[in-house]
Amino acid sequence: MTQAPSVYEDLTVEENLRYFAAIRDGRPGRELLERTGLAAQSGQLVRDLSGGQRARVSLACALLGRPRLLLLDEPTVGLDPLLRRELWRLFGELAGEGAALVISSHVLDEARHCDRLLLLRDGSLLAALTPAELVARTGTEDMDEAFVRLIES
Repeated sequence: MTQAPSVYEDLTVEENLRYFAAIRDGRPGRELLERTGLAAQSGQLVRDLSGGQRARVSLACALLGRPRLLLLDEPTVGLDPLLRRELWRLFGELAGEGAALVISSHVLDEARHCDRLLLLRDGSLLAALTPAELVARTGTEDMDEAFVRLIES
């Protein structure tokens, strides 16, 4: 899933799912609409949706065919706190079902939701560790400050 929603704005939510499902030889299924909180918007044109709803359409399309690996680029950027929480809950469910998720984010507080972190700076790997190891190594619970301390050490 790219950072910017990668769906067709002139199609409805359901039409986008049907289109991408046809490409993947899959079935769109109502479950993805329910799971991403889009059931009520299924007949709406994507261009008429909010930014958060567009992001969820893109996510629903990425989930077609139940992929074992999901690459999500800044999936919560620009979203309100409630929607971010809902998406992190969904990401946890997906991981619990056996999917591997690779999530890029500049929102370091969201790192707490992850099992493993790869912290990058200027294209170089600074550290590969768990959130708890990051806190222990840097002596701070503040994830932004922990990242800064890694850079300065």
